[in-house]
Amino acid sequence: MLDSSIRELVKSTVPVLKESGVALTRHFYARMFTHNPELKPVFNQTSQQTGRQQQALAMAVLAYAEHIDHPEVLEPALRLIANKHVSLGIRAEHYAIVGKHLLASIKEVLGDAASDALIAAWAAAYGQLADILITQEQMIYQQAVNQNGGWSGWRSFNVAEKVIESDEITSFYLSPADGGKVPTYLPGQYISVKLSIPSLGVSQARQYSLSAAPGKDSLRISVKRAQGNGLQADGLVSQQLHDNVKEGSLIDVAPPMGDYFLHEDRNTPVVLISAGVGITPKVSMLEHLAETHSTRQIVFIHACRHGGVHAFKRQLRQLSAEHPFLKTLIYYEVPREQDVLEVDYQASGRLNLEEIASVCLLPGADYYVCGPVPFMQEQIGTLKRLGVDAGKIYAEAFGSGGVAA
Repeated sequence: MLDSSIRELVKSTVPVLKESGVALTRHFYARMFTHNPELKPVFNQTSQQTGRQQQALAMAVLAYAEHIDHPEVLEPALRLIANKHVSLGIRAEHYAIVGKHLLASIKEVLGDAASDALIAAWAAAYGQLADILITQEQMIYQQAVNQNGGWSGWRSFNVAEKVIESDEITSFYLSPADGGKVPTYLPGQYISVKLSIPSLGVSQARQYSLSAAPGKDSLRISVKRAQGNGLQADGLVSQQLHDNVKEGSLIDVAPPMGDYFLHEDRNTPVVLISAGVGITPKVSMLEHLAETHSTRQIVFIHACRHGGVHAFKRQLRQLSAEHPFLKTLIYYEVPREQDVLEVDYQASGRLNLEEIASVCLLPGADYYVCGPVPFMQEQIGTLKRLGVDAGKIYAEAFGSGGVAA
């Protein structure tokens, strides 16, 4: 625990962090990339250009300052960050670089208000946070290496197969280029893939949920092609995957990571709720439950715009027919003429869990939610209003930041 005088100094910066936190983090990233441009590939440059990453870091710094007396409150967030860091190849030595530029940025942005005592306090606070994350990350790295077929850092994989799943989503089956095995993983986890992005002049890594059950000879990710124009557009990596990565291409892959996964230490019902590309980790969970002949009651609820963007349609239909404990409920917001009610989907319009409470409210159930952040916030809020304990709701957000509802 930090000395009380140090904690008081850190807490004294909360008002200025609330007012100028984004300005501080914007200055920090610009400073770091000027002095250490070799770190650009580690960070999402699209999120840099849109400001999402600066906002996410500002909120994280503020949360740490607010909870400096009880850092254990931040444990769930730190666990998520540690997994993300390992998936990007961040190592202990990077913390010294980040700390140097963060402290310098505090001094440069706050000016005379940043006394030597305040900078020393933040140096101690940052050191404590860095030690916590480094320890967690070393454990995760070691766990990844110790698995059969496991590795640390980046490993070359061959695109063995490329399968179109919908108008927007394509699956990539990835096999180790070295001919070795792939490790098992927890259904719901993700991998990072790294590609060179010519328009940026650097490589970029992105996280994609594994969309198949573990235990296969390859890893499957199913990627939505994000639309956009220019360097500040989202989707530079997904577009590269869709347009330029072919069967036989080699891409760099980090080991499976993530703290969002199917909990198998119980036999209670499972309710899987997704929208759009959020279906990908749910298919991994569902496949695993089916392949392990689970007797858990399963409700699979998915929402999308129409049948053209409904990925894994045939697979879901087959699993529904074969699995006696599975009930699927598919919502099309705006069905097309060729979409067949009770065959392709079961309801039209927007998903409203209150209207199907009799289907989705099951005693002791775990609820897994994934999709766009507004969708998840709405579903989580509805589940809580319906009386579901927050500890039984698990959510996965794609991109910077998190989910709050």
